[in-house]
Amino acid sequence: MKTTILLFGLLVASFFSATAQTASAFRGLDKSPMDMAYYPDDYAHDRKFAKEKIGTDKAMIRVTYCRPGKKDRDIFGTKLVPYGKVWRLGADEATEVKFYQDVMVGGKKIPAGTYSVYAIPTEKDWTMIFSSDLDQWGAYSYNEALDVARVTVPVQKMDTPAENFSIRFAKQDANTALMNMGWDTTMVAVPITIVR
Repeated sequence: MKTTILLFGLLVASFFSATAQTASAFRGLDKSPMDMAYYPDDYAHDRKFAKEKIGTDKAMIRVTYCRPGKKDRDIFGTKLVPYGKVWRLGADEATEVKFYQDVMVGGKKIPAGTYSVYAIPTEKDWTMIFSSDLDQWGAYSYNEALDVARVTVPVQKMDTPAENFSIRFAKQDANTALMNMGWDTTMVAVPITIVR
């Protein structure tokens, strides 16, 4: 009986020790949380509304990105996001876009699939880059040879600053979505035409 109690005690202690080790193996929250944006906007939460507004209740585009905060910093044209250099669009992993069907960007057809998205910001415009090179951390190993399409879009100024880098889709016309991106007082809109 004493042996059974001792073995049971060791088993319980072993279980709690393993549980404590497992819990400590998890990382804390990222400083720049990951998020997703869909076109049609918010289709997953209100498919009826998406069907009425866009004409479909299925996702056509999805973007996965990280949302750094401004935190009282100057953003564009600084060390944080320098002008004239390739930027990952956010923080941490490079932003990725999934096209559920073929699209046109900057006059170039992009087949359905998943792509990394980068930007080269300047004070007046951003060159948006769609790349076939996936699963990149930042833009440190960006390879221009893997570009699928590029488009230049003008910078717009927002009246109210956005604290966190944000992406949200809007309908431009029956076949075109605008991928709106903004941070601080800077915003750009990338037209993406759905090939039907």
